[in-house]
Amino acid sequence: MAKTIFSFAASIIKFIIFFIFFLNANAETVNKKYEINEKGILALMYHRFEENRYPSTNVRIDAFKKHINIIKKNDFEFLNPRNFDHEFNKVSKKKKILITVDDAFSSFYINAWPFLKENKIPFLLFVSTETVGKKGYMSWEEIIKISKEDFVYIGNHSHSHEYLIKYKFEDFKKDIDQSIEIFEKKLSYNPNFFSYPFGEYSLEQKRYISKKFDYAFGQHSGVIDLNKDKYELPRFPINEKYGDLKRFNFLISLLPLQYKVLNPNDKFLLNTNNPPKMTIEFFDEQKNINLINCFSNEGGDWKNSKLKYKESEIEVLFKEKFLPRRGRINCSMKDKDGWRWFGTQFTLN
Repeated sequence: MAKTIFSFAASIIKFIIFFIFFLNANAETVNKKYEINEKGILALMYHRFEENRYPSTNVRIDAFKKHINIIKKNDFEFLNPRNFDHEFNKVSKKKKILITVDDAFSSFYINAWPFLKENKIPFLLFVSTETVGKKGYMSWEEIIKISKEDFVYIGNHSHSHEYLIKYKFEDFKKDIDQSIEIFEKKLSYNPNFFSYPFGEYSLEQKRYISKKFDYAFGQHSGVIDLNKDKYELPRFPINEKYGDLKRFNFLISLLPLQYKVLNPNDKFLLNTNNPPKMTIEFFDEQKNINLINCFSNEGGDWKNSKLKYKESEIEVLFKEKFLPRRGRINCSMKDKDGWRWFGTQFTLN
């Protein structure tokens, strides 16, 4: 009898240990709680500077300087990436702006870096290891030089910067592992930030990234709050088309729209699940979800999406399939504090 009781107790203990391990292993998907005073972290994504042949990824340096001045005039804080972990895990009672730059183009080093250095504006530079030193890209000497500043942090942007979503999983792992190996050789460490090339990833790829990095950024718009999945962090893309001052003033004033769960968890769509069944579960404290509106590019054109409202959940009723390569949806709501916003991106096979 005693042996039976002991065996049963041991089984219960094993279950509890497994359950705790399971929760920790999936910590990035465990939401905390609704925070009414959360102002959020708003990440901006830049690429090229004064490369006017590429308007979709370029920003003119005079416009960039105006962006920085607008942030200062609004009395928002620039977030040093070295403090990101601390800031992410607490309520942001004051809006913080995170500057991110992808690809480490030479035009960034020539045109933007002197201004950022002079003003000590913190930023996060995402580097793809294969292109370093090639024509049009920064060298390792330049990357190492700027990384020595305490307001600069380097992020991993894969090795090849290819459409990794199309890679077989083993090839995807090889690409990521190769980038990590090169970073450890050149910088003596692997950055704890990752940026998905083109903002594309599958659930399987995301899970692998979560084993190698602390945070990962996409290319969908939204404001970061402490409830966001730390391996699907949003950023607002800034370029010549979407970098005009009127839009910029609007987007940096946006507040987070907090939610518990966004499904589907896998943002990679096949023909069999396109369009996806999308639901957003909100916290009970989030009032007036019936005021939320969503727009998507289903069918290839931006349109108002049909929504089905429940007590604390919204179901998005897509009428058409998303077209290759990327499907996007943005949702917003205006309350007494201003406009709240979140978005997500789907990648198609």
